[in-house]
Amino acid sequence: MSRAVERKPRVEMAPWTVMKKNSKAAVFNKPRQLIRVFRDGIPLPLVVQGALEALQVALMLALLFVLPVFGIWLGGGLANGSLESSLQLSGQLWLKAHGAPLGISSLASDGVTEVSGLVTLTPLLFPVIPFLLAWRAGRRIARASYADQLWQGIAGALVAYGLFGFITGFAVRTSDVRPETWASILMPVLVLGLGVVIGTRREAGSWSRLIGVESVEWLSQASQASRWAGSYVAAVAKASLVAFLSAIALAGVVLAITLFMHWADGSNVYQQLRPGLIGGIVLTLAQLAMIPNLVIWTLSWLSGAGFSIGIGSQLTPLETTVGPLPAVPFLAALPTGSLNGAWLFMLLPVVAGVAAGWWFMREGENHFDDWLDRKIPMRWLSASLSTLFLGLVIGLGAGLLTALVSFISGGSIGIGRLVEIGPHMWLTGAWIALEVGVGVIIGYLVSPYLEPDPVLEN
Repeated sequence: MSRAVERKPRVEMAPWTVMKKNSKAAVFNKPRQLIRVFRDGIPLPLVVQGALEALQVALMLALLFVLPVFGIWLGGGLANGSLESSLQLSGQLWLKAHGAPLGISSLASDGVTEVSGLVTLTPLLFPVIPFLLAWRAGRRIARASYADQLWQGIAGALVAYGLFGFITGFAVRTSDVRPETWASILMPVLVLGLGVVIGTRREAGSWSRLIGVESVEWLSQASQASRWAGSYVAAVAKASLVAFLSAIALAGVVLAITLFMHWADGSNVYQQLRPGLIGGIVLTLAQLAMIPNLVIWTLSWLSGAGFSIGIGSQLTPLETTVGPLPAVPFLAALPTGSLNGAWLFMLLPVVAGVAAGWWFMREGENHFDDWLDRKIPMRWLSASLSTLFLGLVIGLGAGLLTALVSFISGGSIGIGRLVEIGPHMWLTGAWIALEVGVGVIIGYLVSPYLEPDPVLEN
């Protein structure tokens, strides 16, 4: 039987079976069995074990928010000084850590009209915490089950976590903040499920062992053409990921340099706010949680599509239009004034495409070019078509990945001008697809001249 990990079954005989089949005196004559029970604990059904793992994740994450909020409450930093309100705020942050939208409402400037909106902007460092905890839970579930039993532990974990999110959504509901019921269930389940599945795969060692299917045996039954097509698709997917990660890395470097150059401006904002010790710590942690969002916004700016900070604002290498902004220190690093030559930054995604094209050439899996070479006798035409197609598909893959992260990096704060924050996902994805595609073609064509020839070296 294919198993998730190579190990012995969880138990050879359940402890309660031993107790039933032997008398009390006989059991105490076997101290090794009792030691094993106290050491390993009473084995539980996989569904229950998965549920307990999910509840551990939920409670550990809750503590990460309860403790600092409780400290702020003790210091008198909350407008509503009740303990209940601080616990409700912790629960709202727990939901926000999973990307769940929160409906908010408040009175307008006239003090009579009630305005409402939906907070969808999520600092992307928050979901990393439950993901890592779920990754650990997935590995523990994999150690306790065979490959064909994994679904039981995963199902128990998802149901328990969804129930916890459902209860939290109702418990933290106030007159000003109303979590969406469906989001309180689905978003935590989505984050936990992603972490658990990746964690179980990490413990199993491969996706084939995870689902109980031997990939080597399955591939041996496929035709040569199918294997070549599969190798080409896999290489294209990896090259798209290389292009995307290279672009993200370049955007991170640009962001770091920009923040360093505007460090004094950010410090001035801190001094004007005078948040105090606790407020300064909270403000700093909130900005650190927004770093992944800022990296993606920087990538959107580098692509030429740009991003917005509120209705009517747009920041691109070609034009910058910004309205009134909140007093947040990292916003002091936004590009302003004359941007002569800023369009040169749009070449950085092309550089990421060059890296992807070079990587694809080294992978040596361009079987589509081999197929065209047999179908078209003119080599210059077949090589041109295969290279253009390669740039198209890798650029499309990188563009789709960029569109996805652009979507999750933006959002709304619910009320006021800042209901449109972040990049436009499809425009950013299209620009990245175009620039990466051009870079892939360049990188694939020039890489043979940059690689050493082993024949000449010998």
